[in-house]
Amino acid sequence: MSHSIIFDTDPGVDDAQAIAIALRHPEIELLGMTTTYGNVDIETATHNALLLSELAERDIPVAQGAAGPMVKPRHPAPAHIHGANGLGNIELPGVKGVKDPRSAAQFIVDTVNERPGEVTLVAVGPVGNLAAALQLDPDLTGKVRQVVIMGGSIREGGNVTPVAEANMFNDPHAAQRVLTADWPLTLVGLDVTHRCVLSQAHMARIEAGQGALGKVLAGSYAFYRDFYREFLGIDGCCPHDSCALAWLLRPDLFTTAPGHLTVVTEGMAEGQTIFAPEGRGFIVDRWSQTPLVEVCLEVDGDAVVEWIADTLG
Repeated sequence: MSHSIIFDTDPGVDDAQAIAIALRHPEIELLGMTTTYGNVDIETATHNALLLSELAERDIPVAQGAAGPMVKPRHPAPAHIHGANGLGNIELPGVKGVKDPRSAAQFIVDTVNERPGEVTLVAVGPVGNLAAALQLDPDLTGKVRQVVIMGGSIREGGNVTPVAEANMFNDPHAAQRVLTADWPLTLVGLDVTHRCVLSQAHMARIEAGQGALGKVLAGSYAFYRDFYREFLGIDGCCPHDSCALAWLLRPDLFTTAPGHLTVVTEGMAEGQTIFAPEGRGFIVDRWSQTPLVEVCLEVDGDAVVEWIADTLG
């Protein structure tokens, strides 16, 4: 089964790994990338998306999108995690390509309307571009094939606050709009991405299999791995964004549950994703007012990282 996708991204080390999969996997037709701030500022995100597709010798449209959150002030990009250039501060070649003249939101709307029922949106950064696309065309919800979001956390707790995952925290108002829109959505959050650890041995296989792109993936991985070792005591890195593509292509490796999502937009818990399982009664029904979605709760983490290494090796 093949998937025609738009990849919405803030590249980022783990984004770069996922982009490599989207460029390489035989069952993915990569229709374009849309960029957002998050791991890096918006210009860096666009530069990196163009660069990665050029290193893979592919000509993929890249449309630039959200430079900051819808409502709240923007937090600085986490240079200590991804490097100031988003790719572990390694030296990068120049970019020849130019971005698409359209905004990310317009690119999403145009592409989905050209191929109704066929396009899957995979978003692995703050989701402002998807929120903006819904503003341009509210009927988008009935025209996409599916929406896969890397973000949020149901049982795992947060990674930038005690309760919030980074993408949701960066733009909770956009997240609330996107995660409660009436479209076929799956949330791939920290509950599963934290069970997957990409080791040095996996990265060696990826580097060997990916030519010029492999060198960038391996060089940026080294910086990212240092962060994971220092702050989380993990030897390797969690390939968060690749897990969204793993779910799309290997859903058999995941356990999901249906239910209703809400995102907290204000206060101490801003960015928290709240999940009410389908059919579960609570003291009042306010948590079950949003459309039914699927959330990933468990995963065979070893199998996912093997799949990533096999795909890129």
